[in-house]
Amino acid sequence: MNQLIAPEGLANVVVADTEIGDVRGDEGFYHYREHSAIDLARTRSFEEVWYLFVHGALPDAHQLTQFRTTTAQLRPLPDELAGLLRASALLGDGRDTLAGLRTVLSAAGPALEVAPLWESDADSIRHDSMRAAAMTPTILAALHRIRSGEDPVEPDPELPVAANWLYQLTGRRAPDEHVRAVEQYLIATIEHGFNASTFTARVIASTGADIHAAVCGALGAFSGPLHGGAPDRALDSLDEIARHGDATAWAREQIADRRRIMGFGHAVYRTVDPRSELLREIALGLGGPTVERAVEVERQVVDVLREAHPDQPRYANVEFYAGVVMDACGVPRSMFTPTFAVSRVVGWCANIAEQARSRKIIRPRARYVGPAPR
Repeated sequence: MNQLIAPEGLANVVVADTEIGDVRGDEGFYHYREHSAIDLARTRSFEEVWYLFVHGALPDAHQLTQFRTTTAQLRPLPDELAGLLRASALLGDGRDTLAGLRTVLSAAGPALEVAPLWESDADSIRHDSMRAAAMTPTILAALHRIRSGEDPVEPDPELPVAANWLYQLTGRRAPDEHVRAVEQYLIATIEHGFNASTFTARVIASTGADIHAAVCGALGAFSGPLHGGAPDRALDSLDEIARHGDATAWAREQIADRRRIMGFGHAVYRTVDPRSELLREIALGLGGPTVERAVEVERQVVDVLREAHPDQPRYANVEFYAGVVMDACGVPRSMFTPTFAVSRVVGWCANIAEQARSRKIIRPRARYVGPAPR
């Protein structure tokens, strides 16, 4: 039997057809359906782009109003999850919020009687996916506040997604410029090709499991420091550089010690990450000493990386400025990656729904390289 041997990490292997979007790494460009993702982040609201992922087209004014009303009504959690929510919040440390989300979101599946994808029609899958995405920020904000010794804040159905996220997180209405900055970040990070978490979600969806199972699997992949777990670590690096006093020397030390510099380089982009460019602009608009330091550190670190890897230059990726923007908007550092999850769950659900249209399970093979069997 002939076996096709895929490259390590499945690099550049096409495993499915999709109508959701694409990432063109050599061009420094990515899109959601026919729309530039960065253009959408500059000109549209989060709800408009969420609608695009659910229905395949941007909404008109009436459709948008209906969609906002519907999704806002899906934010509250079932009462029977209250005890589990509190118990999950008190496990681990401040960086374990995604683990708590996995626990609560997993339990929400049977609590809400979510049917397996295999047994669901398109309308049911659409409703279940919208509810899972709407509930995610409510769960995350509650976990954070309980861990901080505060009571959860009920979602405000009058607030759009980004404003409500900041309100539930902090208990205060955020300034408009902070809301818009976070909203643009959320739009820019909804989807980004067949990354590890999206592929994980589709593999689970291919088994016919329910949407909550697939999202929880994606969250497990997303929690890794090489994937979604990087924005807070990138800001940690900025603090470390400030203590060191010399970004160039610090970067050379990291390379000499073969340590990864968080917030730089990307598995797909061979040029500047367009999300990083957008977030740099947003950060500069917000201003502040951390932003100024970040811009200077970016320049110096990129120069060192170009010096070390002249044939493969590495640039700042989305995580580098994501932390800077969220810090400027008052998002606690422990909630940087969870904020990323607030948007990415919309993309996961779109991929899950698309995968559910196929009736074929994803089942690759492994090449055995161990000792010969006896």
